[in-house]
Amino acid sequence: MTKGMLLPALLCALLAGPASAQTTVTVGVASSISDAPIYIAQKKGFFRDEGLDVRAETFNSAANMVAPLGAGQLDVGGGAPSAGLYNAIARGIRLKIVADKGSSQPGYGVNRLLVRKALIDSGKYKTPADLRGMKVAQSGVGVSSMTTLNEIIAPFGVKYSEVQMVELAFPQHVIALQNGAVDAALTTDPASTLAVKSGAAVVIKADDEAIPRHQVAVLLYSEQFADKRPEVARKFMRAYLRAVRFYNDALSESRFKGPNAQEVIAILSEATALKDPALYAEITPVGNDPNGRVNFQSLKQDLDFYREQQLVNTEVILNDVVDSSFVEWALKELGPYKPAAGSNKSK
Repeated sequence: MTKGMLLPALLCALLAGPASAQTTVTVGVASSISDAPIYIAQKKGFFRDEGLDVRAETFNSAANMVAPLGAGQLDVGGGAPSAGLYNAIARGIRLKIVADKGSSQPGYGVNRLLVRKALIDSGKYKTPADLRGMKVAQSGVGVSSMTTLNEIIAPFGVKYSEVQMVELAFPQHVIALQNGAVDAALTTDPASTLAVKSGAAVVIKADDEAIPRHQVAVLLYSEQFADKRPEVARKFMRAYLRAVRFYNDALSESRFKGPNAQEVIAILSEATALKDPALYAEITPVGNDPNGRVNFQSLKQDLDFYREQQLVNTEVILNDVVDSSFVEWALKELGPYKPAAGSNKSK
């Protein structure tokens, strides 16, 4: 560069000012559909708008995020408000439940009770009372589907302990229903849709009916992130809530049929393990409160049931774990949710 060119270049640099530095935030994801707001906020630039460089780290399960969150090695994570999570908190793992990440909004049940079609056709299954003594698959012990099943069978005089629970990963539910290894399953999509499409099972009830707005997944902040970087944590929440609302505008009629559906499906097909766009059109998407609020009563109901089943034996005070301040700040900044025309909420 010649001396004549150098002066204008320096002048431009001075006028432009320093490059805006982005703040790094580490986020744990499990490559599931409930991670949709994280992937949407990245793809749409909502995090970038807040000056955030969000770096997603993939974990095999949400349970594996808990220790890094407690140690402050991870800023944000998400997963089921399970017995395991509450036991970790009781052991001193310091984190906060800050927002909804998956809930059974009306028409968008997450957990579904499926029964083998052969049992229905034969008359061996007529009502949930017939589940007594039957083998029912679930994804794990101390998870929200336990409460869903209990709410379905209790009105028929069946105790949870009277059902034979079989622990299987969701993809195995389909095979187990097909080959008769289990009689029923508490499962979620896409396993639910695949089992029904195969002719192996019938949906009996979903948790949007059994436990309306059941809190199935939550967004978690490490205590260090919440307490020592509150401004960054608030910015993250504002971007996250923008993405939650974009996601909601992809929903209509219990499907990805809203105005943003094709864009959301493309984002999820790229980011998650579910790659088939055609299957997205058939499944019931995970519900998500467009205001991001956690259903405190649902959390309490699940926690009480875990205690009843002796899966949580130590004191956990939910008021000390749930921190709604970040969502409430974001709501004041963004204002009320205004659904896009043609979305599920716009009717």
